[in-house]
Amino acid sequence: MTPSQLADKLEYRIINMDKTDEKQIAGPFCCDLLSLAMSRLPAGCAWVTVMANINTLAVASLTDAACIVLAENAVLDDAAVSKACEQQITVLCSDKPVFETSLEIYEAVNDKAVL
Repeated sequence: MTPSQLADKLEYRIINMDKTDEKQIAGPFCCDLLSLAMSRLPAGCAWVTVMANINTLAVASLTDAACIVLAENAVLDDAAVSKACEQQITVLCSDKPVFETSLEIYEAVNDKAVL
């Protein structure tokens, strides 16, 4: 499932979409501590976080995340949105908490319900 397919299926707001949109989402990864995410974030994941800043974009780029999903309606500032566009980093937004967002991504990617 690509990030645009995920956004359509789960009705996430699109903050920025990578123009190629070819990355396949392997599953969710939850973490708000950037140094931990930098060392453990798996390539191809949908990174669910509330850390809405330019440093989050840098970590996503370094680790080759498929996309960032900002939970709880976290908002990127204008400079970060510009950087996401420039670096072609897909950023989506969910109004749900981190756990619920991660669970619904897991279910969507694996095409099954957990609960």
